[in-house]
Amino acid sequence: MIFNKTKLDGAYVIEPERLEDHRGFFARVWCENEFSKHGLNSALLQCNIAFNYKKDILRGMHYQVAPYQEVKLVRCTQGSIFDVIVDLRPDSSSYKDWVGVELNAENRHMLYVPEGFAHGYLTLQDNSEVFYQVSQAYTPEAERGLRWDDPAFNIAWPYTDDLTISGKDKAWSYYK
Repeated sequence: MIFNKTKLDGAYVIEPERLEDHRGFFARVWCENEFSKHGLNSALLQCNIAFNYKKDILRGMHYQVAPYQEVKLVRCTQGSIFDVIVDLRPDSSSYKDWVGVELNAENRHMLYVPEGFAHGYLTLQDNSEVFYQVSQAYTPEAERGLRWDDPAFNIAWPYTDDLTISGKDKAWSYYK
């Protein structure tokens, strides 16, 4: 695996390192030892799939508060998404900064999201599937969110005027 640092402290775009021959290729997408070697939390507890029927579905920005903060390893296994994370750690050098990356079935890249980050994504194609591993079980009382359009972050989403957003995600308040 190739670990590419982002501008956000502790966040990485991870590329599978492909071993190819005439049959196709093999690549690891998870290795506890390699994650630990890079100082990353490798205690992933739960795996989730989110399937999105249409393009322009925006999900996020979600996070869990302590003691249920979670690491996420996000991958798009079908279609394409614009995946966004925001650093919410007040003591971080990248506090309130964001990064957005395209994850898709062709590039097979993954985004490592550290604890203390909000996460969301926008589907760029119909029938996009997102697979993510998390370090904590979903804990409803610890769930929080941010508005996707919060001026505190100025996220440059590649969206149109035809977004589909859940009522819950529309109701998140602006960051204080």
